[in-house]
Amino acid sequence: MPDTTPRGLTRLAFGGDYNPEQWPESVWQEDVRLMREAGVTMVSVGIFSWALLEPAPGEHDFGWLDRVLGLLHENGIRVDLGTPTVAPPAWFYRAHPEALPVTAEGVRYEFGSRGAICHSNADYRAAAANITTRLAERYGDHPALALWHVHNEYGVPVSACYCDSCAAHFRRWLADTYGTVDAVNEAWGTAFWGQHYTDLAQINPPRVTPTVGNPGQNLDYKRFTDATIRENFRAERDILHRLSPGVPVTTNFMTALSQCDSMDYWAWGREVDLVTNDHYLITDGRRTHVNLAMAADLTRSVAGGAPWLLLEHSTSGVNWQPRNPAKAPGQMARNSLAHVARGSDGALFFQWRQSRRGAEKFHSAMLPHGGTETRVWREVVELGASLDSLSQIRGTRTQADVAVLWDWQSWWAQNLQWRPSEDHDPRERADAFYEALYDRHLTVDFAHPESDLSAYPLVVVPALYLMTEAAGNNLREYVANGGTLVVSYFSGIVDEHDAVHEGAYPGTLRETLGLTVEEFSPLLKDQRVRLAGPDGSELTGDVWTEFVVPGAAETVWTYADGLTAGRPAVTRHQLGEGTAWYVSTRLDAHGLDALLGWAAEDARIAPRAELPRDVEVVRRTGGSGTCTFLFAINHTATDAKVPLEAHGTELLTGERAAGRLAVPAGAVRVVRLDG
Repeated sequence: MPDTTPRGLTRLAFGGDYNPEQWPESVWQEDVRLMREAGVTMVSVGIFSWALLEPAPGEHDFGWLDRVLGLLHENGIRVDLGTPTVAPPAWFYRAHPEALPVTAEGVRYEFGSRGAICHSNADYRAAAANITTRLAERYGDHPALALWHVHNEYGVPVSACYCDSCAAHFRRWLADTYGTVDAVNEAWGTAFWGQHYTDLAQINPPRVTPTVGNPGQNLDYKRFTDATIRENFRAERDILHRLSPGVPVTTNFMTALSQCDSMDYWAWGREVDLVTNDHYLITDGRRTHVNLAMAADLTRSVAGGAPWLLLEHSTSGVNWQPRNPAKAPGQMARNSLAHVARGSDGALFFQWRQSRRGAEKFHSAMLPHGGTETRVWREVVELGASLDSLSQIRGTRTQADVAVLWDWQSWWAQNLQWRPSEDHDPRERADAFYEALYDRHLTVDFAHPESDLSAYPLVVVPALYLMTEAAGNNLREYVANGGTLVVSYFSGIVDEHDAVHEGAYPGTLRETLGLTVEEFSPLLKDQRVRLAGPDGSELTGDVWTEFVVPGAAETVWTYADGLTAGRPAVTRHQLGEGTAWYVSTRLDAHGLDALLGWAAEDARIAPRAELPRDVEVVRRTGGSGTCTFLFAINHTATDAKVPLEAHGTELLTGERAAGRLAVPAGAVRVVRLDG
């Protein structure tokens, strides 16, 4: 089995993308000197260098890369070596213009950006395999090599191509998946609107049609696109495994729901040796540290709970949003250590030295345009020292309290056209439920709907429009065996082909929730409804309501007005040893907190009221569970106190800690607890 930790790395990974090809060779010595000053332990090299490594077909120039890797090795810096297959050279596209992707409207993209690839194209596949082979043959046993980095951010900026090569490949995928054209017709429901096929050769990608196309076809094309890209990753990975045994192979994910929606990361997590992720703050007015925590938890979950690695984030502002604010003093370290708290064995950035040219010249870097006399540089050096003091946490695992179910394929299906309301956004519900759990100071694991949930006292389902029979059975068994389940509206509606489950809504969840839904009743824009509770409490909902018919479920909150007035809005069902809650409207933050408070009582999760809002407390434990590291992260402008369950040593200051741990405003403290 391949190794899963960077080879030869004995400390937490710290560094960033290093692109020496952008600079004169005279700068390289200064680079490594400053890397050592900053405490850099690993850099990513060669990701966008195909045109320099192979300046003409079959002609290779490895001399500059030999010198770079040698220089890094001499200075004790490990290398995450990229296969540059995200950016084929101009000469390749001149020879093979059909390797450029085509949009659903029939427009072929041009060369001049990045990631412009038709992943079904045979010439691209052959060229990618060739450059990967040449790199592995030359550097597979290089003493600086710690990790192989295949491609870059698959799925961004374009994933799907609709060209004729993809059409032929799609038909082969359908034949492998379904066997016969009749099975495709059944899965897609082509009897509707006269879309019946008599031969697989009649099927094309879901290109632009006069009105809404077949949803089953659209969903399968998303699956096909994801599977095709994974094929290309596996081809490169297998070459590297064969020619460079013992060195783990990865590719950098973008798991944040705010950053990539075209990859099924549950499937991708099974393909890499080490899960790595890129994360960038989305400055849309939300609490960015909550999105960061959510992305880190999701990445750790894709890794099966094992340590993972933050391969890219920013030292300060980025350059690709409408507005790109700088990070506040101390925020870079706080962001980095928040990822570490939630399972990353290090923190790396894009990039080492800030570019003078190109599309990302205003993207922050470890070494800014202003050099070493800058705030960012001073904070980089401080962070390097902090991470060095935390080396003993390598390999430990983050402890979670609850699980949130998420499925990328359900997200794809939900986001197809002609749903009951365009205002229902599964990502928004996932964000909202996660934020409510975060504010209750609960650490979250994400889980696939068909995975083992027995370890979690509470499982939350923010949005699972698509739910297989296996997933429905899994949730029923989870509740019957003593678990507490919370399900939000419009979940359990269709199967894996986007076909509505037979019988009343919510399909596979009817028995678990102890109810049926007669009809959806989405609300108009800005329309709201009131919910009345048994104790006189009142909640507010918007976007969605339903005509809920309780069976064995009890009504907890009732619609007080609107078309569904007098009907159940929130229900609770005792099934076997456990409890299932259902909410049939979109609750605001106050309502979600109330709902999760009741569910937490059922799950016997004690409240953590002693912790202030926006002060995170997360724990990582050793494999044996005998060593616990408590991370306390203060995102506020006020000093905070965090209760400790045992004495310990604070690793960043070296001080002893007991009772209540002082965490200054904007600071992080990491305590190794005794015993």
